[in-house]
Amino acid sequence: MTPSLIGSAIAGVVPAAGASRRMGRTKALLQLNGKSFLERVVNTLRQGGCDPVYVVLSESDGEVADEARRLGASVLVNHDPGEGPITSLRIALEALDDAVDGIAYLPVDHALVGSDTVSSLLQAAATYAADLTLPVYGPKRGHPAIFRRTLFAELLEPTLEGGARTIVHRHLGSAHLMESMDRGVIADIDTPELYLQAQEAVGSEGVTP
Repeated sequence: MTPSLIGSAIAGVVPAAGASRRMGRTKALLQLNGKSFLERVVNTLRQGGCDPVYVVLSESDGEVADEARRLGASVLVNHDPGEGPITSLRIALEALDDAVDGIAYLPVDHALVGSDTVSSLLQAAATYAADLTLPVYGPKRGHPAIFRRTLFAELLEPTLEGGARTIVHRHLGSAHLMESMDRGVIADIDTPELYLQAQEAVGSEGVTP
């Protein structure tokens, strides 16, 4: 029988080392309801039960790094993020303590996810003892993805093509898909147009994760 996650440490991982080319400015510092994307994502993971929380950046100094540390997250540096988010994920995996049994992987541009959603995902991962747990909103899978330690070696494969998405598809048949009412799990805010829509949604609904 696969060991459960009950009582195990789950680390939060926030990849934020990209160049934000589609947005045109640093996504981590964009504001929603007076909170930066980074603050919302880090707080969502921490309040949802993740400890520790790692933020992976392209440099160890600067405004984003200072904000991450202020929020209580640990900063890791990806000096070569050009190959995509998998490089940041691997840096986080290599930094984990042996006591950590899984990660909740939440990109910084998924700033509308609620902490209750993270808590529910961690509970589902513990209950069903799945190697991979994903939230589903309608017909779409979203973030954060919960990867058990049993998948870490595959995520670290040097010849892996397609990044973490390849591992998700490889294990989708045995994954636990948790239905969610949180539209934030599929809200990838990575363009100015989507940012404007998110601002309007937060303003009209009073969302404050």
